[in-house]
Amino acid sequence: MTAAAAFFDLDRTVIRRSSALALAGWFRRRGVIGRRALVKAAAWQLVFAARGAGGETVRRAAEDGLMVLRGFPRDELRRLVADALPATLLPLVYADAVELVDRHRSRGERTYLVSATLQEIVEAIAQEVGIDEAVGTLCEVEGGVYTGRPLRALYAERKADVVREIAVRDGLDLSASTAYSDSHTDLPFLEVVGHPVAVNPDRALRRIATERAWPVLRFRRSLALDDAA
Repeated sequence: MTAAAAFFDLDRTVIRRSSALALAGWFRRRGVIGRRALVKAAAWQLVFAARGAGGETVRRAAEDGLMVLRGFPRDELRRLVADALPATLLPLVYADAVELVDRHRSRGERTYLVSATLQEIVEAIAQEVGIDEAVGTLCEVEGGVYTGRPLRALYAERKADVVREIAVRDGLDLSASTAYSDSHTDLPFLEVVGHPVAVNPDRALRRIATERAWPVLRFRRSLALDDAA
C-alpha cells in the first residue's frame, strides 16, 4: 500500500536563512573555521540574500563548506551543532513551517527534510521541529574525522533523485505527496511530487508558480516570536 508524504526544503523554507551560514560565526568562535572561511561565508550570505543563487553556485557553496571540515571530528561537530541550536538555529525556524509539519503528520503522512546542508545539521533541526527523517549532504568520514570529500551532495536534480529513492524505499505515492521550497533551483525537487508548493519564493520560482497555478505560502512568524508572545 502506498501513502502520501511531505518533503520540506530547509533554508528559507523551514528557517529564515541559510543554516550553514547562520552557524559560521558560532563555528569561528569555537575554532572549527578560520577568519578567512568566515569572510567567505559572509560573502555567500550576500549572494543568497540577493536570491540570485543558481544551481552551480549552490553546488560550489556546499562543496566548499565540506572542505572547511577536513580533519575535524564528526562527534565534535554534532556536539557544537546541538549547543548552537537554542540560540542560533531555533530562533530562525518558522512557526508556520512547524504547524504545517504537524498538519501533515496528523493526517498520517511521513515528513522529510531534504537539504543541501550537511547531514548532521539537517538531522539536528529535523529532530527539534518534529520532522520524521532528515536527508542532507554527506561528507566522507575516516577514523571519526571528516575528509572534506562529498559522498552525497544534494542540490538541483540530485534532490529529486533522493526523493524518488525514498519513495521506493518507503512505498510512497509521489503523485499524492507534497513538496515545499523557496528556490527556483529546487524546481526538479518540486516537480517530482503531485503537489508542489512555493514558500516565500524567489522571483523566478514565483513566476513559475504563477504560470503553473501552484500554491504560494508566505511564512513570517518565527518560533522565537511565538515563544516571546
